[in-house]
Amino acid sequence: MYAQMVKSTGQGAKTRDEMTDEERDFQDRIDADIKIEPRDWMPDGYRKTLIRQIGQHAHSEIVGQLPEGNWITRAPTLERKMILLAKVQDEAGHGLYLYSAAETLGVSRDDLTAQLLSGKMKYSSIFNYPTLTWADIGAVGWLVDGAAIMNQVPLQRTSYGPYARAMIRICKEESFHQRQGYDIMMKMAQGSPEQRKMAQDALNRFWYPSLMMFGPSDKDSVHSAQSMAWKIKINTNDELRQKFVDQTVPQADYLGLTIPDENLKWNEETGRHDFSEPDWTEFFDVIKGNGPCNTERMNARMKAWEDGQWVRDGLLAHGRKRAAANVAAE
Repeated sequence: MYAQMVKSTGQGAKTRDEMTDEERDFQDRIDADIKIEPRDWMPDGYRKTLIRQIGQHAHSEIVGQLPEGNWITRAPTLERKMILLAKVQDEAGHGLYLYSAAETLGVSRDDLTAQLLSGKMKYSSIFNYPTLTWADIGAVGWLVDGAAIMNQVPLQRTSYGPYARAMIRICKEESFHQRQGYDIMMKMAQGSPEQRKMAQDALNRFWYPSLMMFGPSDKDSVHSAQSMAWKIKINTNDELRQKFVDQTVPQADYLGLTIPDENLKWNEETGRHDFSEPDWTEFFDVIKGNGPCNTERMNARMKAWEDGQWVRDGLLAHGRKRAAANVAAE
C-alpha cells in the first residue's frame, strides 16, 4: 500500500541466460527463500528498488500521523484520547523501524527526508484526504489500517531481512489500530441517528481512497516483473485489493453500513465480490500533488524538519565531542 508507484529497475525479470554468475547465485537464494542481509552481495537494481519502497513506506508512516494527530485533543473521552495518542506514537515508531531498515542499504534518513521534501519521493495517497469528523478516525483505523495490514502481512516474507523483520512488529501494531478503528465505527453505527449518519458519511468518503492504496490496476501498474522475481513485492495490486474487498464487505454488513458501490455484489462463479474500480484519474492527480491536503501535509513536514534542525545539530555536536573524548582517552 505504501509503495503505490515504486518502479523497479528494468522492464521485466531477467532470464537465467541473461544473468551474471553473481546474479544467478543471488536469484537462487531468493528462490530458496533465504533472506538477503545488508552485507550480502545484491544487484544495484535490487538495492535501489528497496530504498524507494522502504523510503516511501517510512514517509507514509510519518505523514500518516497528521490526519489523526489533530484529533487527539478532540477525542470524545479520555480513554479515546489515550488510545489515539498510543496509535499516533506507534506510527512514529513504524517510521523509525523503516528508516533504520533503509539505512542498512547505505542511505541516511536525512537523504530520504530530503527526497521527500523535494518531491522526488512520495508517500501514500490516502494521507492527502482530510479527517473531518470523529467518525473519520474510525474509518481510517478500520479501512486504511485494514488495507495496510492486507499489504504488509505478505511483506513479512519479503526477501530483504531487515525489512521483513521490521514488518513483524509493525503488523502486530497495525492489527491493534484496525480494531480500535472498527470499535469506533461500531459505537457510531449503534449510536444516535446523527452518529450513524456520520459513520456512513465517513465510509462513503474513505472507501475508494482506501481501494487506491493498493496502487493502480495490474494492467496499468508500473511495477515490473523484476520486483516479483526478487520477492520485494509478494502479491499483485489487484490480488490484494480483491482480498481487502472480500474481507471488508461482511464487516460493513455487520455494522449495518452500506458500501458506496452500486456494482458491488457476490459472484457465485468466482467466489469473490465484483466491485467498481476507483477513479484512477483522481489517484494520479493526488499522487502528482493535487489532492485535498497535499500542500498542507508537505508544509507540516517541512516545518517539522526546519524546527528540528537545532536538535540534529546538538546531537551531531555531542557525537563529535564524545568521539573526540574517546580518542583522547585512548
